[in-house]
Amino acid sequence: MKNEILAYTDGEAYPFHMPGHKRNISDGLFPYKLDLTEIDGFDNLHRPEGFIKGIEDKAARIYHAQRAFLLVNGATGGILSAIKASTSRGDKIIVARNCHTSVYHAAELLGLRAEYILPEPATDDIYGRISPTALERQLADNPGVSLVIITSPTYEGICSDIKEIAQICHSYGAKLFVDEAHGAHFPFHSAFPQNAMQCGADIAVVSLHKTMPALTQTALLLTSNREMVQPLQSALSFFQTSSPSYVLMSCIENCLTEKWDFDGYINRIHRLENSLRELNNLKMLFRGQEDYDFGKLVISTQNAGISGIELADILRKRYNIEVEMAANGYIIAMTSVCDTDCGFDRLKNALLKIDLNCSGGWSDNFRMTFELPERRLFPFEITRTKAVDFKEAQGMISAEDIFAYPPGIPIIVKGEVLSAELIGYITALRGSNVNIISSADSYPESILIADL
Repeated sequence: MKNEILAYTDGEAYPFHMPGHKRNISDGLFPYKLDLTEIDGFDNLHRPEGFIKGIEDKAARIYHAQRAFLLVNGATGGILSAIKASTSRGDKIIVARNCHTSVYHAAELLGLRAEYILPEPATDDIYGRISPTALERQLADNPGVSLVIITSPTYEGICSDIKEIAQICHSYGAKLFVDEAHGAHFPFHSAFPQNAMQCGADIAVVSLHKTMPALTQTALLLTSNREMVQPLQSALSFFQTSSPSYVLMSCIENCLTEKWDFDGYINRIHRLENSLRELNNLKMLFRGQEDYDFGKLVISTQNAGISGIELADILRKRYNIEVEMAANGYIIAMTSVCDTDCGFDRLKNALLKIDLNCSGGWSDNFRMTFELPERRLFPFEITRTKAVDFKEAQGMISAEDIFAYPPGIPIIVKGEVLSAELIGYITALRGSNVNIISSADSYPESILIADL
């Protein structure tokens, strides 16, 4: 597609069509010249037959899928589309509690009855894998489940046993949808875990922009189930823009090449791992663990005398390093094939210097609760709401989601009861400078509750 765009925009055709900049602005920053619309010869994302279809076919081969769909409004559009295509209003679904907030939005929007499954704890404050045994037990207790949704890898890089989980789902007549947003790089080197399509998932979504050389908002929706191709195509027309960016689609094409040096990338990671074995107080988590994305660098501060928030702040202010995410007890530094030796050395040296100045000992972190709140209503059953002071909401039914962002995993979901423990936990997170967001934007002053 890139060559076709360049050939067309270097020609003499005059654009009496969208977009309004008419490819006639040059400011050295925005790619106005390359920004096209669905003119003759440039295919249609919603009914691809030309080079968009060619990009999708290539993506399907790389990801071992029956069909791939280009996404230009991120994995979120793919998640909404996948859930719509796989369910009918009123269906019962099983959702891993660490799923992205867009999964919860889909359940509410589509009137689905979500039963939650808790991942196993990986540490005191990090969700781990979904237990196949626990999932099978939940499927047995909930006959008629149409769809199971899990996140693998997690934000921290932990992968579940997709092969076994897919077999269990199919034995109960349920489809498996894997939010694989953070695993877009898996098929590009055998050192990484197998991707969801290889392991038998029916549908998966990958965010190219998270771990591959691609612009923000680029992603792929994948299916290994031939029967899902048409429903997914139809659902995408609900949630994907009718004016897709050709810059973003061309970027997807450029991303899906063999030119990236993954061997060099993996060697850089291993060298960094070896160097950081010298850490005494900070600690790299999950290294050497089976089915783990070792491209995610999770650094625990729980025995360093500082919080993850404080570590991220030190890296930012003293070393000009911005990490992906900071939680109370750890940080996540995301890496990719585009990282450099210089960048890795800079992070290594910063962490080693910071570690020398850490006092050691417990940093007074608090533990995440690994229990589900009591549910009284499904989100779509809430019809009337009222605002109350957040600290006075104990025992009331929340009418909004509250989550830490990133990564956007709800702490409490609409229809669940606000216990004293949850109110205290959320308040403590905010007091530690964790970014807490509520779906109605009322927190921290107040919260919407169900007005029964």
